[in-house]
Amino acid sequence: MTETIQNSVISVLIENESGALARVVGLFSGRGYNIESLTVALVDAERSLSRITVLTSGTSQVIEQIKAQLKRLIPVHAVCDLMEEGPYVGRELALVKVVSRGESRTEGLRIADSFRARPVDTTATSFVFELTGSPAKIDAFIELMRPLGLAEVSRTGIAAIGRGPSVFHVNEEHV
Repeated sequence: MTETIQNSVISVLIENESGALARVVGLFSGRGYNIESLTVALVDAERSLSRITVLTSGTSQVIEQIKAQLKRLIPVHAVCDLMEEGPYVGRELALVKVVSRGESRTEGLRIADSFRARPVDTTATSFVFELTGSPAKIDAFIELMRPLGLAEVSRTGIAAIGRGPSVFHVNEEHV
């Protein structure tokens, strides 16, 4: 029996230092783990901590291995599997360029409005739409734009945080 492949959103608090991100990415590539999306930004300047959010996939055993190996990396302060911890909010930003004329242009604007996508650049033959939402919402928007002249897409990757009052803490022994 083949074990089911599942998605996982893993959040990592890591020292904001040169080479730290490379070590995390190296862990994934060196073991053949897939990164479907990756975001990273400084979240605590006082303690020099960055937050990495990784969307990955694998069997439950592979996901457990990823988390265990991340926890062992020296610059890592904390690891949290948001999908395992409970409800979370995950959002992504996309810029979507559509090149079209006539009816396709009108239809593109109508669809963009229904997705709450905002035109941030307009020419006589193109639009660049800014869209935020779940990865599934962005995927759906892109698919609807494809026959209307989809020309280019730039996506940030998922940013995610747990819902409710619980807080993703830094393991104080690492600080």
